[in-house]
Amino acid sequence: MNEQVPEAMRWSTENCTISRTMRILGDKWTFHVLREIFVGVRRFEDIRARAELPRQVLTERLAALIERGIIRRHPYRLPGQRERYEYRLTQAGLDLYPVLVALIQWGDQYLPLDDGPPIVPQHRGCGEEVSVVLQCAAGHEPTPREVAIRPGPGAQPRALAG
Repeated sequence: MNEQVPEAMRWSTENCTISRTMRILGDKWTFHVLREIFVGVRRFEDIRARAELPRQVLTERLAALIERGIIRRHPYRLPGQRERYEYRLTQAGLDLYPVLVALIQWGDQYLPLDDGPPIVPQHRGCGEEVSVVLQCAAGHEPTPREVAIRPGPGAQPRALAG
């Protein structure tokens, strides 16, 4: 019997883009922190209170996001107090907006609430709802089944088990 082996089995996952990205974004608290910064909550105590994060967890997530260039610290000082920091998105952080919107879309479709969505991404310019769509370089909007993940120039052959 000749079993057909999927093409993907020939390629290594050691340098996989998804794996490398999830090392940074994959724990359950990272997107909670990013959600707060995306909606304009930028100060440590405000993030901690709204996201209901333990202080140490928030400290670690903020440090990791800074180290990876996703957010940056911006100093501020309230009258009579010491200098503190706000956390703001870098360009790499802003480029995560479509990921956040995709998570919102997926959650609203597959985990709907009876009262409707608790947050809605809207275009500031016109007020219309924003959504994420797949689009190829030629402008087509393929369905997920019409998209193939192919080996790219950085793909490495998979070492065969001996």
